Amino acid sequence: QVQLVESGGGFVQPGGSLRLSCLASGFTFSRYAMNWYRQAPGKERELVASISSGGGSSTKYADFVKGRFTISRENAKNTVYLQMNSLKPEDTAVYYCKGGAYWRTVASDYWGQGTQVTVSS
Repeated sequence: QVQLVESGGGFVQPGGSLRLSCLASGFTFSRYAMNWYRQAPGKERELVASISSGGGSSTKYADFVKGRFTISRENAKNTVYLQMNSLKPEDTAVYYCKGGAYWRTVASDYWGQGTQVTVSS
């Protein structure tokens, strides 16, 4: 069956970095656009970054992470990454990996269970 398993979350001080990973299985990874979302306590889930299928030649970022976060993919490992630099307390959230539509959500998308990122001094 389809599985998306996120890892790499944790506790980091402001200004620090983390790299999230999402390992996919159960579908042809290279054929799917991949995305990262996040949800902070009491807030709606929001789109963070997207990368196109295949070689990932197209990427897109939410304004609040532009210049700080980088999405990438490694099809040989069925893995998508989110490199997060210059982290801020407002980046604290559960981060989710999604496979399927690029920069939007459709019913047939695949979702992971999430990984917690906490940015605090």
